[in-house]
Amino acid sequence: MENQSKKVKFEFMNFKKIASTALFFLSITCLSQHTDVINSNRPSESMSAFAVGKNVIQIESGVNYINDKHKLLEYQSSGMFMDFTARYGLLFEQLEAIAEISYQMDKYQLEDNEAFKRSGMRSMNMGLKYLVFDPYKNRKEEINLYSWKANHKFKWNQFIPAVSVYGGLNLNFSNPFLLRDEKPSNFSPKAMLMTQNIFGNGFVLITNVFMDKITTEYSQFGYLITLTKGINDNWSVFFENKGIKSDYYSDGIFSTGAAYLLGKNLQVDFTMSKNFKDTPSLFYGGFGVSWRSDINYKEVRIKIEKDKSKMDKKVEKKDKKSKKKRVDEVKIETP
Repeated sequence: MENQSKKVKFEFMNFKKIASTALFFLSITCLSQHTDVINSNRPSESMSAFAVGKNVIQIESGVNYINDKHKLLEYQSSGMFMDFTARYGLLFEQLEAIAEISYQMDKYQLEDNEAFKRSGMRSMNMGLKYLVFDPYKNRKEEINLYSWKANHKFKWNQFIPAVSVYGGLNLNFSNPFLLRDEKPSNFSPKAMLMTQNIFGNGFVLITNVFMDKITTEYSQFGYLITLTKGINDNWSVFFENKGIKSDYYSDGIFSTGAAYLLGKNLQVDFTMSKNFKDTPSLFYGGFGVSWRSDINYKEVRIKIEKDKSKMDKKVEKKDKKSKKKRVDEVKIETP
């Protein structure tokens, strides 16, 4: 009787492992962009390729200390800036509306001059992001019900990225933080191309290529490369490189930080950034929070045609051979 109970327990545990593996792959293959837990762009500066999901509202905000010194122009400033981003899933899964605001307060001083305080909108823009290509939409993952290792092995198709485009508008009505001699422009376009790869072992690679202030004399070209690593169900870390190139200002900034998941809709984070030049020398860092409301979200499932693969046929054949044996093992006679 004891041996039979052990067999029942063993068979049940095997079934649980197989079922959980199958559900994991089904969630990747069949579900929409909306995820079970919040997927924030913070604490990095890059923008992910995927949207938050239709009718989902997401808020991402942070407070940062900033120190800025310029060797040639002989100025220095230090203070705080706050950033606020609102994201909303519009009309369908692939479309997202984004509004971003950054407000700065600091103390600015030229050499041998009295310091004075500045405050105002550092940047303000709004735009739309659209997912052009989703490599996971119609991808059929072959599930091996008998091997966890086979289901988690390296796959070359991980190098095919999700691709999104962004179009937005910079709004500038009062900005005391412009470059020296820069003529303010109330409106200027911004465009961006985003890619995202999801690799095994919790690695995610995001790249952004952007053009900013396109119609002005101070137009910029730049990129962002962000590598994120999920440590466990709650912790993740990231490393990022940002490059900016224009006729008036060029720079390379490196950032690192971590995020902690407090709940499925709430995340906290901290980050720090530094460049390696003195025209100017920059350092900034701080902490932030991300929150979403998905109460109005309705799950969207992608229909996939049923097609028995070689693995399915092999499993079915093996199941037929062992059917009688498994029934005998599970069956327990009552006294």
